[in-house]
Amino acid sequence: MSASRPAAAPVPADLPSYKLRRGRMSAARRAALAAHAERFAVPAGDGPLDLAALFGPGTPVVLEVGFGMGETTLAMAAADPGTGLLAADVHTPGVAALLQGLAERGLEHVRVVEDDARRLLRRRLAPGSLAGVRVFFPDPWPKPRHHKRRLLDAAFTALVAERLAPGGLLHVATDWEPYAERVAGVLAAEPGLVLEEVRHEPPPWRPRTRFEARGLARGHVVTDLLARRPPHPAPAPAPAPAEHQPRGARA
Repeated sequence: MSASRPAAAPVPADLPSYKLRRGRMSAARRAALAAHAERFAVPAGDGPLDLAALFGPGTPVVLEVGFGMGETTLAMAAADPGTGLLAADVHTPGVAALLQGLAERGLEHVRVVEDDARRLLRRRLAPGSLAGVRVFFPDPWPKPRHHKRRLLDAAFTALVAERLAPGGLLHVATDWEPYAERVAGVLAAEPGLVLEEVRHEPPPWRPRTRFEARGLARGHVVTDLLARRPPHPAPAPAPAPAEHQPRGARA
């Protein structure tokens, strides 16, 4: 009689979807952090963010998850000054580079958070507070034993759907085809979202990124997936007429 296989250990809810890149900060980037954090950075903490205070009352706010060194963030912000952009990443040199770029360009409608996106969404952003969420080229963790680290799973997608305002858009881009197929399935299964489009040419509002260029040079296929929270919730089903209600259900 063969021994039964042990049950798989549950995946921790806070398992990071990223691997922190170690390295020394240059003097210029340390100076950028010191000079521009007060102007553009959101202080660390667990308290809820007041987006109206950060961006102005009535301003639509989009969360960018993982901005790398910030080049794409700067391009999108410059092209859309009417939208508040909350940019989140855990890589300190990238945070410093983005702060420097914001100061040089005077892009006052961008705020930077050095934090894990799941933690930020769960603890600091209110339901229905975001006009959009952008996740461009997250780590695909291609090896099967690492799939549990992928960011775009059912739990994260449900959290995003809850934080989006009605009509809000989740925009995902990846150059790893198996991951794109998996994400498409996750988005299609999320009841709070409608998968509107899966395309292999970037929308005109998304600039090319360094990760994208690297993937294209290797022959990868880039996929953009766009899922929207419906503008209006589905109406609740009407109650059954009294004569059809089960015994004991009447008041």
